[in-house]
Amino acid sequence: MKLKMKVLVLFLFYCFIGSTSSVAASIDNGNELSVLLSVKSTLIDPLNFLKDWKLSEAGDHCKWTGVWCNSHGNVEKLDLSGMNLTGKISDSIRQLRSLASFNISCNGFESLLPKSLPPLKSVDISQNSFSGNLFLFGNESLGLVHLNASGNNLSGNLTEDLGNLVSLEVLDLRGNFFQGSLPSSFKNLQKLRFLGLSGNNLTGELPSVLGELLSLETAILGYNEFEGPIPPEFGNINSLKYLDLAIGKLSGQIPSELGKLKSLETLLVYQNNFTGEIPPEIGSISTLKVLDLSDNALTGEIPVEIAELKNLELLNLMRNRLSGSIPPAISNLAQLQVLELWNNTLSGELPSDLGKNSPLQWLDVSSNSFSGEIPSTLCSKGNLTKLILFNNTFSGQIPATLSTCQSLVRVRMQNNLLNGSIPIGFGKLEKLQRLELAGNRLTGGIPGDISNSVSLSFIDFSRNQLRSSIPSTILSIHNLQAFLVTENFLSGEIPDQFQDCPSLSSLDLSSNSFTGTIPSSIASCEKLVSLNLRNNQLTGEIPRQITTMSALAVLDLSNNSLTGELPESIGTSPALELLNVSYNKLTGPVPMNGFLRTINPDDLRGNSGLCGGVLPPCSKFQGATSGHRSFHGKRIVAGWLIGIASVLVLGILAIVARTLYKRWYSNGFCGDETASKGEWPWRLMAFHRLGFTASDILSCIKESNMIGMGATGIVYKAEMSRSSTVLAVKKLWRSAADIEDGTTGDFVGEVNLLGKLRHRNIVRLLGFLYNDKNMMIVYEFMLNGNLGDAIHGKNAAGRLLVDWVSQYGYTLKVDEKIDIYSYGVVLLELLTGRRPLEPEFGESVDIVEWVRSKIRDNISLEEALDPNVGNCRYVQEEMLLVLQIALLCTTKLPKDRPSMRDSQKL
Repeated sequence: MKLKMKVLVLFLFYCFIGSTSSVAASIDNGNELSVLLSVKSTLIDPLNFLKDWKLSEAGDHCKWTGVWCNSHGNVEKLDLSGMNLTGKISDSIRQLRSLASFNISCNGFESLLPKSLPPLKSVDISQNSFSGNLFLFGNESLGLVHLNASGNNLSGNLTEDLGNLVSLEVLDLRGNFFQGSLPSSFKNLQKLRFLGLSGNNLTGELPSVLGELLSLETAILGYNEFEGPIPPEFGNINSLKYLDLAIGKLSGQIPSELGKLKSLETLLVYQNNFTGEIPPEIGSISTLKVLDLSDNALTGEIPVEIAELKNLELLNLMRNRLSGSIPPAISNLAQLQVLELWNNTLSGELPSDLGKNSPLQWLDVSSNSFSGEIPSTLCSKGNLTKLILFNNTFSGQIPATLSTCQSLVRVRMQNNLLNGSIPIGFGKLEKLQRLELAGNRLTGGIPGDISNSVSLSFIDFSRNQLRSSIPSTILSIHNLQAFLVTENFLSGEIPDQFQDCPSLSSLDLSSNSFTGTIPSSIASCEKLVSLNLRNNQLTGEIPRQITTMSALAVLDLSNNSLTGELPESIGTSPALELLNVSYNKLTGPVPMNGFLRTINPDDLRGNSGLCGGVLPPCSKFQGATSGHRSFHGKRIVAGWLIGIASVLVLGILAIVARTLYKRWYSNGFCGDETASKGEWPWRLMAFHRLGFTASDILSCIKESNMIGMGATGIVYKAEMSRSSTVLAVKKLWRSAADIEDGTTGDFVGEVNLLGKLRHRNIVRLLGFLYNDKNMMIVYEFMLNGNLGDAIHGKNAAGRLLVDWVSQYGYTLKVDEKIDIYSYGVVLLELLTGRRPLEPEFGESVDIVEWVRSKIRDNISLEEALDPNVGNCRYVQEEMLLVLQIALLCTTKLPKDRPSMRDSQKL
């Protein structure tokens, strides 16, 4: 009986407890619904992702977007990632007592998180715009397992309290602005599996205590400023699979202790200052798949033990000081896909069966001292995409197997000792884009099947011993951008097959034995920038159509047998910067127009019949032979007379207009703005509703407010007291000639049009203030500086990403092609690392003219590229291609520039 009573009492007790819990849960659920609505109230949700976060009869917030509840109906997970949310996270979120996972990644939050959060296990605030210090971690965070704050603007030092997160398994702080050294308290993170700190400004030496994190599997510490050696204690982390220490200031020798990392799959230590030899112990890491030790100062030979890495897929040792030969057993690596050894002092022959046992995709051994024949097995597995062998002493013939390798994209074998003929079949390789065989001893002709290529964009067969003629349709390859065959023994006529060459930008047929005339169809190549036909046996006249080519900047026709006169319009050719017609049989006067007025006489010499212009005056006999020009001379004289008369009339009209203008404004039609003696009154043209006057602006134009000075004027910071507005006012330079020319009217019209532009990447133009002698542009004040600061400033390298935006093109007529010119200038800034105007360019020379002068002087354009960006050869190649686009975008006449869409296709 007593036993039954005890059972009954226990039953009633648990029923009471259960009912109490249900009531409590119901109360909590109602409270959490209110908390979530409070959280939503401080968020900005432009795409309405949280439209179902609202009161309803059902009242079930557990079904709301991004909300997960536990079995008791309490919120345990909140996932608002990727919703384009901004605003602020409400402090009320701490009332969600069961919340364990909080994810707001990939949004636009900027303000800091609440100081107090629930005892979370997972926090993901990555890919936002949070700034300031990383929040402090108290006792409520002891259970935190996952913390991802990567991809923000967080800064300051990493504090010791991070070591309190003893349950942490994932710590990802990549892509921020943290600085200072790593805290020693990291040794307490014994459960840590993932440590991501790359892409910050961390300094000091790597602490040896990191070697005590025995659970660590991934350590991404590169792209920082760490110095000193790799701690040998790193070899104790047996669980480590991925180690990234790339791009820093680490030095010393690579520790042999790394060979104890039996689970390591990826080792990246490139672009540091490591010295000494590669430790052979690395060959004992049997799990290693990726090994990149490039861009250091390593010496000695490649250890034969490397061939023991049976799982190796990528081996990159480029840009070191390695010597000796490649261990033959490397060809037995059954997983090897990428082998990069370029820019060392390696020698000997390539393994004869390289590629036979490996799915080789990329082989680059350029700029070494390799010799012997090229192995015929390189594409045995059919995966080879890039074969880069230039600047060695390879000999023998090009393996015929390469011309059947359908996976090939790039073949670069220039500057070797290769002989024999070019194998037939390259034209059938559908993916092949670049074929560069210059500087060898190749003989025979150019295979006709190359004309059938669908992808070839760059062909360079220069400096060989090729003979015969050019295949008639090779210059009509649809994607061909460059065809270079200088210094061969090619003969016959230049094929008149240029009707379909939409991409050709560079054609060099110089130093051969071509005969016949210059095909006039060359003029159909609208994107041709450089045409070099010097040192041939060409005859006939220079086609007049060439002088109208919109993009042609370089034209070299020297050392031929061309006859006739220089086309009258050649001096005003739209883009022409370099013309060399020396040592031909040209006759007649040199036209006195365009750049021919200042052409170097050396570019005309060797033509006994040429005269006038920059050459000695024409004799009476020469004048008689050119009598047909006499009528043209009369027209020039008449034109001068008409022009002088027009100037006089315009001068009189300007004086009258100025008098009327002063009378007009002296009667009060321009408000209360006053003028200095002898100047017109100031006039403010407003493009928006303004809360200030011209007098307010003028009172701020003083030296103490000057914030910058550029090529076009001085910039002042102007604070408008009545409207609490901060302006930037640029007072434009105006020369005496500008003032006398009276160009204010045209300029005002251009600015008026620009004031109507609306674009997120263009600073808003508020107004324009001017009189007869001064002009000022009024626009929004930018706290973060300008595009020049982004490209050239201290934090430009990789820290600040900017769009291609338009610059002030006021020297040009306002039309749809101004933006493309500015785009071209920005491209040149990025490519060269130079500003639009620099003292080094010379007086009145801008960046466009500076680059074009290098073309005129036959200076290699590689010298103009920014060495901080273009050290890598492949990068230089792409930069040179972009440089051609920049030259197209900055041609002299707006009508000859491509549209923005066309430039992006280029």
